[in-house]
Amino acid sequence: MTFAVKNTVFPMILLKLAEWFVYKLLANSCYKAAMEVKNSRIFFKNSSSFRSSHQIPIHPNISKCKNSRKSETVVCDIQSTLLRSESFFPYFMLIAFEGGGILRALFLLLSSPLLFVLDFEAKLRVMVFISFCGMKIKDVECVGRAVLPKFYLENLNVRVYELMKSAGERMVFTSVPRVMVEGFLKDYLSVDCVKGTELHCFGNYFSGFVSSSGILSKHRALMEVVGEKKPDIGIGNSSFHDHLFISLCKEAYVVSKEDATTTSSILPREKYPKPLIFHDGRLAFLPTPLATLAMFMWLPIGIPLAIFRILIGICLPYKVAVLLGKLSGIRLRVKGTDPPRSENDKGVLYVCTHRTLLDPVFLSTSLGKPLTAVTYSLSKMSEILAPIKTVRLTRSRQKDGEAMQRLLSEGDLVVCPEGTTCREPYLLRFSSLFAELADEIVPVAMNTNVSMFYGTTASGLKCLDPIFFLMNPRPCYTVEILGKLPKELTCAGGKSSHEVANYIQRQLGAALGFECTNLTRRDKYLMLAGNEGVVEDHNSTINTSN
Repeated sequence: MTFAVKNTVFPMILLKLAEWFVYKLLANSCYKAAMEVKNSRIFFKNSSSFRSSHQIPIHPNISKCKNSRKSETVVCDIQSTLLRSESFFPYFMLIAFEGGGILRALFLLLSSPLLFVLDFEAKLRVMVFISFCGMKIKDVECVGRAVLPKFYLENLNVRVYELMKSAGERMVFTSVPRVMVEGFLKDYLSVDCVKGTELHCFGNYFSGFVSSSGILSKHRALMEVVGEKKPDIGIGNSSFHDHLFISLCKEAYVVSKEDATTTSSILPREKYPKPLIFHDGRLAFLPTPLATLAMFMWLPIGIPLAIFRILIGICLPYKVAVLLGKLSGIRLRVKGTDPPRSENDKGVLYVCTHRTLLDPVFLSTSLGKPLTAVTYSLSKMSEILAPIKTVRLTRSRQKDGEAMQRLLSEGDLVVCPEGTTCREPYLLRFSSLFAELADEIVPVAMNTNVSMFYGTTASGLKCLDPIFFLMNPRPCYTVEILGKLPKELTCAGGKSSHEVANYIQRQLGAALGFECTNLTRRDKYLMLAGNEGVVEDHNSTINTSN
């Protein structure tokens, strides 16, 4: 009897859920149809009523608005207005993949066909549930601080941004979850007020549901904030809801779809409100549904391919490894030649820019000779798989200096004085320790280019860095060997170690077209991970910054 009851209860629950879903879908469809009929009766009764004051206002294009608005208030939405993209799916995918993992990202991708048939509110609720359910609040905040700003900056509408920049007060109202956009808007665009959909939390986790206040209604939220005082300028898109929103302002302007798709609407890097130097995350592309589908279709090929590339680097001679690597899709571009070695017994010190953990490996392969690499941190897996000798440093200047002197007496040495990797066209401050140890110094400008995955991380598993880099379909490494540093520019020629380090930094920056900075590893990790880039390991402090 009990078994029969259980067997009937579960199908009944499924039937009720299906009935509720069909009801909601039909109700939304009927509601939309009714609203369209109602609007058509109000606004299009006849030709005279079409021109009456009751019609939906036809607002001028954003190009008609003057930029000089220093004492005025500007309000807008981030979706389809401040950002050029209409869909917010890629940013939910970044939350799901970078914060929740590959399975959550796959689930969100599989839901994308359903999202196409749902209305805006239902679509937003589904994406919120899949992306946020069970996520730690601190993990989402980390993605919002370290990952999303890069993609937001690349997608800014230059016309709207310039108008916002010139305003005296900036306000953003959006249906998107506030936690996804507030950090970027306040840190990069200096927005004074950000109102978005609030998410429900239990303890330190997101439940996956919106709060009891529901999806934010922009025009209602604007009225609550400003009261009877009208903001000076409102910017929106051509949708009915945005017309309601921006009609509450003294002046209203519209961003058309054509404006968002033109190349002239893209904000150039040199106009970014703040230089984009540090960012985190594995994905090197904006994960639209099609791009994400392509990534998942590539993974069954990319993972074995990465393992194959690692094995040929470990097991085969340099020339054979280079040949097979090129056949597998790796692009290695080498400029310059290895300068002749002097007659003294000490080895040559190669000073490299730091792009990934594989910098010393690709330099060794390019030169066709074994090198020893010194690093402040190396995972056990990377140490085992490295085809060259690697030695850990301790950040004790005296101990590290003695270790590097000993290694130079044994052979050639590779050092990356930035102390941590940087993805963007900037060079971090160089440590001057290397300049005190050798007179035979060869600067090497190294750069990488990837299309799918970044081979570095500040908050993820560093042992997977080489695998992610080699999973790219056609990863590219550029190695430019500059001439040996003249003796008069070394410490032996009377220069201080800081002068030598700064000179080499400028030389490498000029070769790569990169900008030199005074930023350090500590600055990077405080921004991306909220720590100083050190962990306690076996009762000793070891740097984690590679």
